[in-house]
Amino acid sequence: MKLNGKSLRVAGMATAAALMVSACATATAYGPADHGGRYGYSEQRLESDRYRVTFAGNSVTSREQVEMSLLLRAAELTVESGYDWFSTAQRATDRDTRYVPTGSGYLDRYGPYWSPYWRYYSRGAWSPFGPRWASDYDVRQIDRYEATAEIVMGRGAKPQGDVDAFDAREVIANVGPRVRM
Repeated sequence: MKLNGKSLRVAGMATAAALMVSACATATAYGPADHGGRYGYSEQRLESDRYRVTFAGNSVTSREQVEMSLLLRAAELTVESGYDWFSTAQRATDRDTRYVPTGSGYLDRYGPYWSPYWRYYSRGAWSPFGPRWASDYDVRQIDRYEATAEIVMGRGAKPQGDVDAFDAREVIANVGPRVRM
């Protein structure tokens, strides 16, 4: 098959578009949230041994990844501050859900009654106006997770019997390799 200049341009544009879409559809990498950025970790010092730590993921970051990233950042912050363990005083994971219409027809682009395509046949003529069911139409649920914890740090051995206490170095060793960097 021989390709002319126009075919090569079209193929190049399609490849570029596919690469742009695939680049946008990746989970949030572990790292600080940029200045005013929405995704990544952030922390706020509340007292000398107490912080509020947050990790926000985008719509393709799983709840598990968000929660593991939060624990990893809490552990790193604990070690950086010269402590050995941390305990979560408060911990929550919020889910932001939105619904996006999808479909192959005009409902998702132009509303329920108008179409730039002459595809509805009624009373002997083709018309751009059609009934609501004239298009394949579906709704997709998109979830975005954000985990927050208030942590208290301590030195020495972690308190026995406290299920909310974590050895910071063990968390880094066990959770670190599982978090998407």
